[in-house]
Amino acid sequence: MKKRLMFLALAAIGLASCNGGFKKLGGGTEYSIADDKGGPSIKEGDFVSFNFSIKNDADSVMQSSYEKGFPQILNMPKVEAGKGNIMEVFTFLSEGDSVVIRQNIDSLVKGKPRPKQLKGKYIVYVIKVDKVIAKGNQTDAVFQTKSQEYVKGIEDKIKAREPIAIKKYIADKKLKVTTTPSGLNYEITKQGTGPLPAPGDSVSIYYTGTFVDGKGFDTNVKGNAVKLKLPINPMNPYKPMNFVPGAPGMIPGFGEAFKLFNKGTKVTLIIPSNLAYGEQGYQSVQPFTPLVFDIEVVDIIHPNPNAPKPVQLPPPVVNPAQQPVRK
Repeated sequence: MKKRLMFLALAAIGLASCNGGFKKLGGGTEYSIADDKGGPSIKEGDFVSFNFSIKNDADSVMQSSYEKGFPQILNMPKVEAGKGNIMEVFTFLSEGDSVVIRQNIDSLVKGKPRPKQLKGKYIVYVIKVDKVIAKGNQTDAVFQTKSQEYVKGIEDKIKAREPIAIKKYIADKKLKVTTTPSGLNYEITKQGTGPLPAPGDSVSIYYTGTFVDGKGFDTNVKGNAVKLKLPINPMNPYKPMNFVPGAPGMIPGFGEAFKLFNKGTKVTLIIPSNLAYGEQGYQSVQPFTPLVFDIEVVDIIHPNPNAPKPVQLPPPVVNPAQQPVRK
């Protein structure tokens, strides 16, 4: 499905090129409507759901809602015409339309140093409008109910796919998992020794976090960061991370899992979204997204009653640089 949608996005670029080029908005922004369904145009206050991909001139996709599986949601703001604002293009679109927008990079940065990923002359956006709910004369209550029902429909479809994705991942990897009553799945690949963590103990781990599609989002193992093509964070010491299982702010799956493993254990965790970031998501983790962690428990540290309490580090999180456009 994702490959088909990305193909349509690329086809839209080609179609725009064949249909007479781009119209100019000003400020280095140009657009070409690749598919015009001819419906009512989007107006201020309307609910809009759309999918998008953002590319540079080197044909590299920098962001894509297709990869995340969740569309962008917005209420159409008031837009001043002729300023080159991308949102102005939406006022020319209707439900079902597709458009290619490109922005001149030099106009965007205005003489400042370019980010390395911005190569060539343009940033190119390919946008497909999936749904428009016109505000019109509807009361706020009625309008909000319709909008929320549409979003819930999307979320219900994504939620229904999650257990299927987890089951497929386990089958494809031929994992022999243990499943706890909460739904946490794990396979121990190397059994450790010694006692399990006691209340108040700290656990020291190496970790690598990926999605079920294999794309990585965080690790404290530098070699894995390189392998997964994650940005190398100069502030990351790439050393074991220490934390107390169940500490405030930790995802429930981590709080449960690290009471089960002793020193030296290597384990793969498959954490369902209800034990991770749930229906809200977090940064580049979309709603109803299961997470996979490959873990090595380096040590279990018993607290010294005479020592000051150690500073607790947060659990591994997604790199903010990978944060997508969110609803």
